[in-house]
Amino acid sequence: MNIVILDDYQDAVRKLHCASRLDPYSAKVYTNTVKGLGQLSVRLKDADIIVLIRDRTHINRQLVDKLPRLKLITQTGRVGSHIDVPACTERGIAVAEGVSSPVAPAELTWALIMAAMRRLPQYIANLKHGAWQQSGLRAAAMPPNFGIGTVLRGKTLGIWGYGRIGQIVASYGRAFGMNVRVWGREASRAQALSDGLQVSSTRAEFFAECDVVSVHVRLTDETRNMITLDDLSCMKPTALFVNTSRAELVEPDALIAALNRGRPGMAAVDVFESEPILQGHALLRLENCICTPHIGYVEQDSYELYFGAAFDNVVNYIKGTPTNIVNPGALQVRR
Repeated sequence: MNIVILDDYQDAVRKLHCASRLDPYSAKVYTNTVKGLGQLSVRLKDADIIVLIRDRTHINRQLVDKLPRLKLITQTGRVGSHIDVPACTERGIAVAEGVSSPVAPAELTWALIMAAMRRLPQYIANLKHGAWQQSGLRAAAMPPNFGIGTVLRGKTLGIWGYGRIGQIVASYGRAFGMNVRVWGREASRAQALSDGLQVSSTRAEFFAECDVVSVHVRLTDETRNMITLDDLSCMKPTALFVNTSRAELVEPDALIAALNRGRPGMAAVDVFESEPILQGHALLRLENCICTPHIGYVEQDSYELYFGAAFDNVVNYIKGTPTNIVNPGALQVRR
């Protein structure tokens, strides 16, 4: 069977220890990405099995219609809305999901919070150009001494979404002496109260009282565009908004508009509506926004975990013992 691994931007997959599990099989790794139905269908026309790296490639009905050989899609991490599972089921294409860990995205979230609050990217960039102790954040619209930065101790950390990642980030906040507040579904708020955290009484209060707001919510039709410009405009001019979950949780262009208005004063984002982003992206041009290239899960331990599970799904399917199939009905479809 022909196995295709897509979107390995860093050419990392072949160097993983778990990659040896595919040695007996024919596997092609693509280190660049293509967009558009035509290019993808050409790249995948001979694929029996596709290995996806998270949601870097979207598999929709129009694409699977053009891939008559495709039998299995195996996902690194959890299956999400980027795969049209019903369309795959109709065509007898099995979809397997893997495992995930909250540790790497939680650690990146905290790294972004610390870097942003102490203005590290700006200080480092200016030091390379000969400017000593200059962050460059001194626009007239900014609060006094905004560019100096501030400590976390005594500040209020807001967590929207108190799941596995949100809980770890909350624990980091408490360890740094922050007051932690939670917003989200009723179950999340109840769990936060049980864990001894504060819960905001209203959504507006949550955004208004927090010095840092960090979002940890799964993208669904219900949560898409859930954070609005009005929400962001409630934040303090000294506050930081952090999104390492999904860009589509925020309504289009709302964060750009909010940052230009100065509420919140800063943002740190690891996710974008269309990835990879172009060099001229509006957020990249804002001095009060820190951007990273969706690396929340991109580190060696996570890759070994994610790809190890995905490759096990491949091997098991080829051997006739498919595992972790989210649409078992596909296995009953005659091809």
